[in-house]
Amino acid sequence: MAQTFRYVTPVVVEDQVAFTFTALCRASGADEAQLRELVDEGLLQPNGRSPDDWEFSGQALPRARQALRLASDLGLGVSGAAIVMDLLDEIESLRGSVRRG
Repeated sequence: MAQTFRYVTPVVVEDQVAFTFTALCRASGADEAQLRELVDEGLLQPNGRSPDDWEFSGQALPRARQALRLASDLGLGVSGAAIVMDLLDEIESLRGSVRRG
């Protein structure tokens, strides 16, 4: 029997989702202290004045997960993960510049 394939149109969820502080903690697996550190280090930029009214874009979830993974797996801590992620962002920016010529 022939197999039928269906094509699925991808949707970038991060562009359509916003997280509260508590929801981002749950989704990323971070505790509140870790998430505050990510904000303090500048890795995440919430809208709002305090954790009670912070709102994060959907892009915060993969960024938080990556930072927490770096901090944990490499034993860097949040500060070290922030440095690594800044360097990764810079590399990506430079690659984009090279592609544009």
